[in-house]
Parts: sequence; C-alpha cells; structure tokens
Amino acid sequence: MKLTGAQIIIECLLEQKVDTVFGFPGGAVLNIYDALYEYSDRINHILSAHEQGASHAADGYARTTGKTGVVIATSGPGATNLVTGIATAYMDSVPLVAITGNVACSLLGLDSFQEVDITGITMPITKHNFIVKDVTRLADTIREAFYIANEGRKGPVLIDVPKDITAAVCDYNPKKPLAIEQPKPQFTSNQLEEAAAMIAASRKPFVYTGGGVIASEAAEELKEFIRRIDAPAASSLMGLGGFDNTDERFMGMLGMHGTKTSALAIGECDLFIGIGTRFSDRVIGDPNRFAQHAKILHIDIDGAEFDKNIVIDAQLEGDIKTILSMLNRMLAQQQHPHWMDKIHGWKKAYPLMQKAMNGYPTPQQVIETLDRLTGEDTIITTEVGQHQMWAAQFYNFRSPRSLATSGGLGTMGYGLGAAIGAQVANPGRRVVNIAGDGSFYMNANELATVVRYQLPVVELIMNNNVLGMVRQWQKLFYGGRFSHTTMNRPTDLVKLAEAYGLKGFTISAPDEVEPVLRQALALHEPVLINCMIDSDINVLPMVPAGASVEEQILEMD
Repeated sequence: MKLTGAQIIIECLLEQKVDTVFGFPGGAVLNIYDALYEYSDRINHILSAHEQGASHAADGYARTTGKTGVVIATSGPGATNLVTGIATAYMDSVPLVAITGNVACSLLGLDSFQEVDITGITMPITKHNFIVKDVTRLADTIREAFYIANEGRKGPVLIDVPKDITAAVCDYNPKKPLAIEQPKPQFTSNQLEEAAAMIAASRKPFVYTGGGVIASEAAEELKEFIRRIDAPAASSLMGLGGFDNTDERFMGMLGMHGTKTSALAIGECDLFIGIGTRFSDRVIGDPNRFAQHAKILHIDIDGAEFDKNIVIDAQLEGDIKTILSMLNRMLAQQQHPHWMDKIHGWKKAYPLMQKAMNGYPTPQQVIETLDRLTGEDTIITTEVGQHQMWAAQFYNFRSPRSLATSGGLGTMGYGLGAAIGAQVANPGRRVVNIAGDGSFYMNANELATVVRYQLPVVELIMNNNVLGMVRQWQKLFYGGRFSHTTMNRPTDLVKLAEAYGLKGFTISAPDEVEPVLRQALALHEPVLINCMIDSDINVLPMVPAGASVEEQILEMD
C-alpha cells in the first residue's frame, strides 16, 4: 500500500509493538504529528514540557519495562534538547529510539532555520544513528534501529528524518520484527570449566552485580548462583533490584558510597566475581589496590569491558542469564559457613546509621519509612546527588526494574521525567521520585506533564537548601569554601505545586514523616512533598576519589 513517510514511521512503530511515544512537536515533525493524530486510537503520545523531559520519560519507560522507549523531537533545538537524555541512556545501556525531524534534504548543509547535524552531534553517545534521505529506505531503517537498540548490550539509536521524506509517498509492506537473538557465548568449554573450577576452589567468594543482570532478565539465575556458591553479594547502583536487598546475603553497595561490610569483604575475599558490570571508577577506586588478595572473574555481554578498568584473571563473554544457567548446572552446592558468619558479624557491627541534626528528620528515617509504607511493586526514580545515594542505601529494592536512576552520566533533572515514563508504562504501580531541591529546579516544569495526564506520581523532595553532594566535597577537600552551593531560593514549593495543580505537603520534623507520607500515598493522585532536612547531613561512608575502596570515611564534622 502507498503511505507517506510519516505514516510509515507510525506503522513501523506499531510493528515493533510500541504503544506509547514521548515527545514535543515542531515544524520539522509536523507530518509525523499529523500521522499521530490519524493513529491516535492505536498509539499513545505523551506531551512533555521540554524535550529533555520527554527523553528521560522514554528512558524511564524502558528501564521499568524492558521495552524500547521512543521519543520524538523536531529539528534544531528540539533535537539538541534530547542529547542529555540520549547520553544518559547510552551510559546506562538503555534501549531507546529517538526520532528527530530535520529540514528538507535540499536545505541540508545550508545553515537553514533550525538545522543541526544531529547525527554528527550524537555519534559518540548512540550505538548507531541514521539520517534517512530516501523514503524507500525509511521502514527498513526504523526496523534496523529497533534491532540495534536491543541486540547485545542495549543502548540508544537515533533516526533523523528530513521533512520532505516524511511527506514523500512510497509502497509500505509490513514485516514482523526480527527476533532478538542472544549473542552466542564467546568463550570455550575450557574457559567455562576454568571459571567453574575457580568458584569451586574459593573459600571466600564475593559476588558483585551490575545493571547487566537486570538487562538480561537474570535475577532468578543470579539468586540460584549466589545460593549455590554460598557467597555474599554486593551491587552497583545500576544493579540494585537484581538481587533482593532484604536477603541475608546482601551486603549493600560497593564503592564510593558502599557499606563498611562490602569494603571489609573486598579486602578478605579470595575470589571476586563481577557480573554484568563495567567496573566504574566510582566502584573500584584505585584500580591497583582493588581486591588485592583475590582472583577476579568477570562475566559480561560486552567483551570491550574486560581488562578495561582493572586487570582480571578470567572472563566469560555472553548473555548473563545463559552463562549463570550453565554455571548453576555445573557447580555442586558450596558451603562457606565461617565466611558467611564473618559477613553477618560485619553487617551487625557496621549498620548504616544517621544521627538526627537540628530537629529535622534524617533522610534515613524518611526513606526507610517510605520503604515500609510502600509495596514491593513500587518503582523508585531519583534525581542525582545526595538523595540518590540515600535512596540506594536505605530503600530495599526487592525485584528488577524497581529503580530508575542515572548512574553513568549522573544527570540532575533525570528523575521526574523518568517517573512520568515509569508511571505511564506501569499504571497499576506506585511511582515515587526522590529528588533533591537542586535537581528539582532543573525539571520542575515537568510537574505540568504529571498533572496534565493525572499521573499519581509522588515527588518527594529532600530539601536541604544546598547542592548537597558538591557541598560535601567542598567540605572535605576545599576547606569548607562553599562556593555557590547554598541555594537560598525563597520559592514556596508547596504553593508552586498547587500552582501546577498538585497537592502539596511539608515535612519539617521527625514526627511528621509517617503521617504525611501516609496521607500523600493514600491520595493516588499527583503529590509533592517538601521534606526539610539539615544542610550538613552527609552521605557516608565515602571513599575519596582515587583511594582504595577499603579506605572509607565513616564520620564527618
């Protein structure tokens, strides 16, 4: 059948089982938006307040479902406003397809109105990108983009479509999406047997999990693996939820803001097993002093990660779910009672604990109360900063895809957009965005989107009147010179929420935490909570940049 390029785009999205797209219209995508109007009964469009918010919403949709997020933006500033969201998805291996409009092919390269080379701009932050200059190539390009976004290590793909291509007409022939085949294991049977032998010989194994466990849907295989080798487990920020945080074997995070238990265990373990992790600098600290007494086994889908940040002793490249299933079949039940007793002793001796300051509630009290009052199917999104680390430390993530946060890029302003995408994708689940006041001001405009669609998102702001994480570094390493990190903004956040159309609440004392959270959670409508906390409460433990992960700061003045 004959269709316009714009209609082909929508038909191809439907081929890929896309039910929702996020975006913002403009001149170069008018034909696409006209087609969205035509197909409005078959595909849902969420209009954001800003294109960056739309990109984060598509990301949150993807992280909490495992599906591919889709975002649409116009040319020029519309396209460049997606860049931060695309980079966020790239750093955290999130499947995303961004569709941008551009000026007509005859105007490309002439500095035309709202023209940018968005494929050139995004080349370093996408798995691949395309500019389509022939309408007959449009359908296959979209199909290829979805395949690339999901094969192997997942990530974002951008398709740039000039306006005349969306208006051109050609034959469209529907096709079923290509099945995403898991990559074949890139290791020999000898390498697999060597890894199994390393595990069987270990007396003090340490399992460390990253976001790859969640991406490969390997939570059950991981649980069986950890039980089978009788090991304690720690997680990266991106790996939270891949293993039940309430399990007695879980030690918390490892790294810059990891637990004392994880730090002690890394110093004593004889085998460190990294699964679905890229060994970020925030995790390993000084690479020359990481797990000095242990052999390192690295399991990952991306061979480029092996020996990139630390030197390893053995590797298994391939899909994590497949590899863990193989190992579980090969390994006999291990028993390490003395090692596990030591782990449990450290957990009791070194719990995460915050002291109340100046009459305000502690973040620990707020987040642990939130955890207690919300169900296991709750989705937490966060911005970036101290509040992000507190959420990771004090909220119990029991299942995969229950946390959406910017790990690799550390994007302030990510969380509220992600909460929108998560809530649209999961209408039956509670979604809470934990924010700091610094991050909140970067995306407050998306409250308009929350209210426009009556999404029952809870926006929980940990308000300390400072850019807390930066201030914490200034306190430790810059002689307490707090250069431009005190906010002193007179905005009444409850009145601002009400202006947008949300119910607003304030928490300013410990005894207000549970009553306000209960009231807000009971409403099942858009809510903002302005929770006052002390400016000087810090994220601890903390490992200084470049130090060994065992060299933790446990107290600060």
